[in-house]
Amino acid sequence: MAIRMAACNQIIGYLDDLLDPTAYDDYGPNGLQVPGSEQIQTVVTGVSANVELFARAREQGADLVLVHHGLFWAGPPRPLDRASKRRLQLLFDADLALAAYHLPLDGHLEVGNNALLARAIGSAEIEPFAAHRRATIGVRARFAGPGIAPDELVARVHEATGREPLAFTDGPDPVRTIGIASGAGADHLEDAIAAGLDAFVTGEPAERSMARAREAEVHFLAAGHYATETFGVRALGERLAEHFGIRHVFVDVPNPI
Repeated sequence: MAIRMAACNQIIGYLDDLLDPTAYDDYGPNGLQVPGSEQIQTVVTGVSANVELFARAREQGADLVLVHHGLFWAGPPRPLDRASKRRLQLLFDADLALAAYHLPLDGHLEVGNNALLARAIGSAEIEPFAAHRRATIGVRARFAGPGIAPDELVARVHEATGREPLAFTDGPDPVRTIGIASGAGADHLEDAIAAGLDAFVTGEPAERSMARAREAEVHFLAAGHYATETFGVRALGERLAEHFGIRHVFVDVPNPI
């Protein structure tokens, strides 16, 4: 099938309509962060905006880079350092546009990181979970029938993320209910405890996570910030390719954190 082209502003409009970023109080701007080519034939998706991703996007002949973690975050303006200049120079030299969607791509119940991870480990009845100000950014779900063994939960998370999770399996057996808040969502363990869930999955652990999970008798799994957040941006790229007929390439820049 021939690859088509689409206007960048149409793509961003489509993503804004899908993800509704105005519903979230985020840590930085969602949507187009750096303008580039106005016509898009190839979109490269990746988790985080960095030099390696941009260089590999240029090798792919990309016109748009779509990420979960963008270049700009909330806080007072600060001067650019040489590393920041290099990132921007790569975008400018290749006429690459950059777009980012952060919390909207965690909380979405169809293409969000957490909903996709929940489906990947075989859970269902997916509902909003883990409130962040005006919106929720995670999901809660249930395993069918009598549930699954704790070791099976660890194995499923490992298979879904490609990462052996740090696991404290001190909760009930079988596991029937689960909460998921990807990335740096360790503090949403408290939401899982308050909701009476059997297990909680996140990306990065906090030092207090082990004792809190053990004492509350909730299984706690941390499968990596990066590894738990590859799902949403890849799904967005696939959806753009299907909707607009453009080419999509997911670029994996592995990160053990």
